[in-house]
Amino acid sequence: MLDTTSGTVVQGHVEDGWGKVADVFRANFEGTPGEVGAACCVYVDGRPVVDLWGGLAEREAKRPWNKDTIALVASTTKGATAICAHLLAQRGELDLDAPVVKYWPEFGAAGKEHIPVRWLLSHQAGLPVVDGPLTFEDACAWHPVIRALEAQKPEWPPGTEHVYHGMTFGFLVGEVVRRITGKSLGTFFADEVAAPLGLSAWIGLPEEQEGRVARVEYAAPFTMEELTAGMIETTGLDRNTVIAWMSAVWGPGSVQERAGQLGGAFDHTSGYMNTRAFRAAEFPFGNMFSDAHSLARMYAATVSEVDGVRLLNPATVEKMTVVHTDKTKMNGLPPGLDVPANRSFYMSLGFWRACPPMPLVGPGSFGHPGSGGSVGFADPDAGVGFGYVMNHWSFRIGEPRASNLAAAVTACLGSRR
Repeated sequence: MLDTTSGTVVQGHVEDGWGKVADVFRANFEGTPGEVGAACCVYVDGRPVVDLWGGLAEREAKRPWNKDTIALVASTTKGATAICAHLLAQRGELDLDAPVVKYWPEFGAAGKEHIPVRWLLSHQAGLPVVDGPLTFEDACAWHPVIRALEAQKPEWPPGTEHVYHGMTFGFLVGEVVRRITGKSLGTFFADEVAAPLGLSAWIGLPEEQEGRVARVEYAAPFTMEELTAGMIETTGLDRNTVIAWMSAVWGPGSVQERAGQLGGAFDHTSGYMNTRAFRAAEFPFGNMFSDAHSLARMYAATVSEVDGVRLLNPATVEKMTVVHTDKTKMNGLPPGLDVPANRSFYMSLGFWRACPPMPLVGPGSFGHPGSGGSVGFADPDAGVGFGYVMNHWSFRIGEPRASNLAAAVTACLGSRR
């Protein structure tokens, strides 16, 4: 048991040589935006070397963050969804170069008949938006969203541009998995990933796990100037480029603004993320509940054997981590504006790759961050699996909690070599 200077209790296990990670974890509670409650775990070569947790799972009730506390990890879910798809590809049940209609015939409407599966995973399908109208209940029911995506016309000629499919990614990839296996993405994940590894992680939370969930708390809002400064610092791009990029891609009426609404299904002022309905639904784009230990263990099993289980072989990892968004332009950028993929959206087949805005622990690292601050990733060269979860959501660009922890892991790895 280790206390921070403010008295927050931090518990867990740290092996010799990994103290820097514990130091950063404690420091995160004192910094900006600070932590309410959080957990961090690091696996190396198939075993945990850091497993820490601390703070409060619910601030108002003063409920402590315990070893078994789980948290909403938002888009960190997408990494788990991608792992499911690549398990099927590894088994020969899914051909990433086959058209989606091979598995999902109704998908081919509105000019989508030639879109290959890999464009779904690499955010190049031109389907970040659903025109709707859809309700929250429609989204929870799954099939109304699938019907809407079947009818949806792509926003651009598929395969020629890319942009983050923030919500539709999970429905698109999840439906392909469902068509092949007969199982929902959440059920397939539970059977093929979580159960073999003994994970406390769910896409579609069972009601009996409700008492373990940390309540989402929000950090103080920030100004547009702070956002711009964070983008400049994180990407290394000049101010004029950042402002033009943000205005074009995230401005009023932009594709990204519309994408976050899923045809009206999600009202971000409603507090839906703390509701039982949201937790019970299966949203493979962003409602996995997990602890840090399970995230780290899952990613560790993609690059090494964990207690006799290895999810993906090296050949699969090599194929799924080839960057795709360096080959097409980001949708919405005005003519003449150059935003390199490795400074903005460096995406392979379902995973972010290490790049200056998100260095992780080495050039071979791959994973996925989540809105608010969580992240899970692996590094095949170092044999690392990493997980960080928290309930104090901050939307600042360049927000340091996870990146500082990853930098500490890098430092500890360096001292071991």
